[in-house]
Amino acid sequence: MNGPEIHVEVAPDLHLFVPPARRAGAVGLTTDGVSTLGHVIESLGVPLTEVGALVVDGREVPPSHVPADGESVSVRPVPRPQQVPGAPLRFLLDVHLGTLARRLRLLGVDTAYESTDIGDPALAARSAAEKRVMLSRDRGLLRRRELWAGAYIYSTRPEDQLRDVLDRFAPDLQPWTRCTACNGLLKEATKDEVADQLKGGTQRTYDVFAQCAACGRAYWKGAHHDQLEAIVERALAEHG
Repeated sequence: MNGPEIHVEVAPDLHLFVPPARRAGAVGLTTDGVSTLGHVIESLGVPLTEVGALVVDGREVPPSHVPADGESVSVRPVPRPQQVPGAPLRFLLDVHLGTLARRLRLLGVDTAYESTDIGDPALAARSAAEKRVMLSRDRGLLRRRELWAGAYIYSTRPEDQLRDVLDRFAPDLQPWTRCTACNGLLKEATKDEVADQLKGGTQRTYDVFAQCAACGRAYWKGAHHDQLEAIVERALAEHG
């Protein structure tokens, strides 16, 4: 026996996740009569992390709503900037987003990163335990119920990834305050304090240093500083 038939319209911003046949206006969909609307939407391919509101016949409903026959559903994207209540804004990135992690840390954003593939269950558990927003291009990971919060990374280009995260979450930017290697906080350091990490040319040329309070890594304005400065200046101009 057929279940209730509903009509679902997915916002253009979310068309990436649904088959082409379901992108043109409100599309009829037969449900089983017991599944929640959240489950129905995810079955279409849209992670709930990307859904800002589910509107049924003009009223907003939670993902736990069980759709009835004839209902019209509008699936809307998350508003920007997106508010993440309940904890300070901080992120967790999977193994595929190392460059994005380093750039967020460069801007002073609290960013944890797994440099090895520890598996989706472990990542989701860490997101929940530390109340971090999980950033990933893995749709399956973003559908895990134990996630505290999550967001899909739409681009494969680090420049676009960074711009999208800053636009979506509007984090407080404090450049040059975090270690790009481990996410620890930086402190001023004397040349003597970091002397064991300096080669001859650096020892002679530079006098201003910072050091990570967590891992001890030393920082100075070396050969790549201009490139990093450009990333910081662009981020501040667009999102600061």
